[in-house]
Amino acid sequence: MSALEPRLASYIAARMPAATEVAVADLTRISGGASRETYRFRLTWSEGGEGRERRLILRRDPPASLIDTERRIEFEAYRAFRGSTVPVPEMLWLEEANEALDHPFFIAEEICGFQASPQALFAPPYVTTLAKLGERKWTILGDIAKADPAAVGLVGVMPAVTAAGCADHELSYWEKVLDEDQAEPLPITRAAIRWLRAHMPPPAQKIGVVHGDFRTGNFLYDDAGGIHGVLDWEMAHLGDPLEDLGWSLNLVWSFGSGLAGGLLPRDQAIAIWERSSGMKADPDALHWWELFNCVKGQAIWISSARAWIDGGNREPIMAYPPWALQNAQDRAILKVMGRL
Repeated sequence: MSALEPRLASYIAARMPAATEVAVADLTRISGGASRETYRFRLTWSEGGEGRERRLILRRDPPASLIDTERRIEFEAYRAFRGSTVPVPEMLWLEEANEALDHPFFIAEEICGFQASPQALFAPPYVTTLAKLGERKWTILGDIAKADPAAVGLVGVMPAVTAAGCADHELSYWEKVLDEDQAEPLPITRAAIRWLRAHMPPPAQKIGVVHGDFRTGNFLYDDAGGIHGVLDWEMAHLGDPLEDLGWSLNLVWSFGSGLAGGLLPRDQAIAIWERSSGMKADPDALHWWELFNCVKGQAIWISSARAWIDGGNREPIMAYPPWALQNAQDRAILKVMGRL
């Protein structure tokens, strides 16, 4: 039994006053996920004379993270889209103090029976459904883009930005991450930042909810091209919906296939997003956001390396992104800039 199991059971029992015999079993760490430690577990209890069981997920802050994220924003972003056309798991409890499990955490339902691995897509039975999956993926991203932040309850939860200022806000944030965390010169990334500063995009068509990490690998899918859960909202914020579209088109998510997200030709993905969101993806503005997302990606990989170098988090997942993706992200920058 994990030492966390009785502590987790005690925490949940205090939040289920009608339940007795609350127990946690089979607590297992899920690999991946560098911004939170993720575990799955089985909760059992008795209520109304009946024994009950539920599969749940624990997302706990690690000692040091790949990125600095606000867990309440992530928790509320999930809740905002619950019951909508954007499939998300149910959020149950958010704990922002350290006492219960040593670090803040939240607990959610586990959506069982589906696949998340991008590598599995390119083998049977999933490889035959890539076009359907791509249609669903960018339709959902368009649904996120067209959501009204006020109507879904995220105004006041997420920091406010302006249509004219959101691009500079995001670029300045990630540039600061690079300034603080880089361990060696990054000439290609710095050249991209100079270009971005000299060619700022027009104001956003609207201020929408930006998922922040909407990519193949962050949703649960089946073998018929369906998506059953959009995950990893830890970078969600208010901003230009083109930011999300640009991240979904980042060349590092093509997995060497030449297809957007490994699923569809780029133009098809954009057309699906436009149809779903009701917005137009201006080519020049989207180009800016695609290059920005290459810089953002590089900042994330560099931040991961810094957490490893400083010893704050020695989990293998912290070392893998900079090793696997830093060179690929440089090449993506050069390609978006027309230099490769």
